[in-house]
Amino acid sequence: MDLIPAPRAVQGPGHSAFSLVTDTQLVAAPGTETTERWLRSTVGVALGLPLPPGEAGAANAVTLRIDDALAPEAYRLDVSGRGVEILGGSAAGVFWGAQTLRQLLGSDAFRKAPVRARAAYEIAYRTVEDSPRFGWRGLMLDVSRHFMPKDGVLRYLDLLAAHKLNVFHFHLTDDQGWRIEIERHPKLTEVGAWRARSRWGYRTSGLWNETPHGGYYTQDDIREIVAYAAERHITVVPEIEIPGHSQAVIAAYPELGNTDVVDTAALTVWDTWGINPNILAPTEEVLRFYEGVFEEVLDLFPSTFIHVGGDEAPKDQWKASPTAQARIKELGLADEDELQSWFIRHFDQWLAERGRRLIGWDEILEGGLAPGATVSSWRGYEGGIAAAEAGHDVVMCPHTQVYLDYRQADGDEEPMPIAYVRTLEDVYRFEPVPPQLSPEAAAHVIGVQANVWTEVMENQARVDYQTFPRLAAFAEVAWSDLPASAERDYADFDRRMGAHYGRLDALGVDYRAPGGPLPWQKRPAPENFKGSLGRPIEGAPPNV
Repeated sequence: MDLIPAPRAVQGPGHSAFSLVTDTQLVAAPGTETTERWLRSTVGVALGLPLPPGEAGAANAVTLRIDDALAPEAYRLDVSGRGVEILGGSAAGVFWGAQTLRQLLGSDAFRKAPVRARAAYEIAYRTVEDSPRFGWRGLMLDVSRHFMPKDGVLRYLDLLAAHKLNVFHFHLTDDQGWRIEIERHPKLTEVGAWRARSRWGYRTSGLWNETPHGGYYTQDDIREIVAYAAERHITVVPEIEIPGHSQAVIAAYPELGNTDVVDTAALTVWDTWGINPNILAPTEEVLRFYEGVFEEVLDLFPSTFIHVGGDEAPKDQWKASPTAQARIKELGLADEDELQSWFIRHFDQWLAERGRRLIGWDEILEGGLAPGATVSSWRGYEGGIAAAEAGHDVVMCPHTQVYLDYRQADGDEEPMPIAYVRTLEDVYRFEPVPPQLSPEAAAHVIGVQANVWTEVMENQARVDYQTFPRLAAFAEVAWSDLPASAERDYADFDRRMGAHYGRLDALGVDYRAPGGPLPWQKRPAPENFKGSLGRPIEGAPPNV
């Protein structure tokens, strides 16, 4: 059987099969309405099956039901002579079972409309019992470096759901663009969402795309994205960067920068990549500004977790700023790292008072971790280990393993060969829980996440190429109860991917082919771009 991610237990398939036909009914018990709508509007439409509502106990039916005896995201899918029954420990569990049913129906079930006339779709008798390893199974998408229109974001939510991923980390702000409408601060999108040009390629490149770039999501766009995700049992975690990666906001509101050491009025939205020296000023004015931003963010995103970045915040301006130094002295802090910790702790408390939880990149450990903070461990495993051992929850996303912007092969064949090679097999062998953690500390690893940074991904096709098929390998790591990394059966996974490529084809995903990039996926520098392309430094991690 060619399921991805691999389920925990399968009995069968048997020699007989159940046939989905025109009059097959869809029986949805209370609490399963989201899966009912999804099955009818996706699988039903793809196969030309109306899946009319049916009554409990009906034969020739697909039955959806919640079973409290199962774990919340667990499911049991049973195919027999009476039909298909999907039991879930919650509405989410039922939905993941429906995703497995879709795979069992073949790649035609992943299309937007029927492609062939068939009287029946057969599924061999079998029972699948399954549940996820981690509660946080995430993908981070950076829309700040290159904006992805709303329809593309909705498409990626469908792709996450198809791989049983349940967290969409939405990287909405950075030096290169502010992507979310904040009504009380209109210049964030009027100014901060647009840059005059963009570096083409890696940060060492000498090429420039002189075309202006930008875009943002209105608050109604955000509401739609969040609602669409919720229908697919995906939580959207927004990221609003503080105190670094903030040149776009300073360009819009110069008074938020360190005006006593920098002419912030001269700053524009940044047009290149890397670590930016401009950082928010540690003032009450800045705190009040971002409290206003977060008030609107909380109204739009029901997620318990709110990501505040906290990474790659150079302290040179604070060291030179009389205002920052006075703040350090006033607060009795030891240095600029503790000043950043003060900044993060303020919002940790502010969010906690509103029933939310702060999460940030592992630099928030420097200077002392805020009491309720959760850590996204990206600079390898070390930050995650330190946080877990100190009793803090951790999402493991080390750049060494699951940065999907990293190149996929050696040589010049990759369209934009940054950092070092991470193949499909490398991602498959990623082990999120470090072996040196005690069982108590390991329990604080609440999940895993793959990160897609878009400096070198200027459109959807490029994002597809970097993300797939490696996201399928990551999804199996996040969901399935796999053995130790070295003992994993990559050959079996690779065999199952043979069927999964057909699903990705049906979904219109421009994935990297197993043999390397296809002719149209190779990308020479356009002749009208200015400069020359330099190769990246081997092993240099891109900025977050």
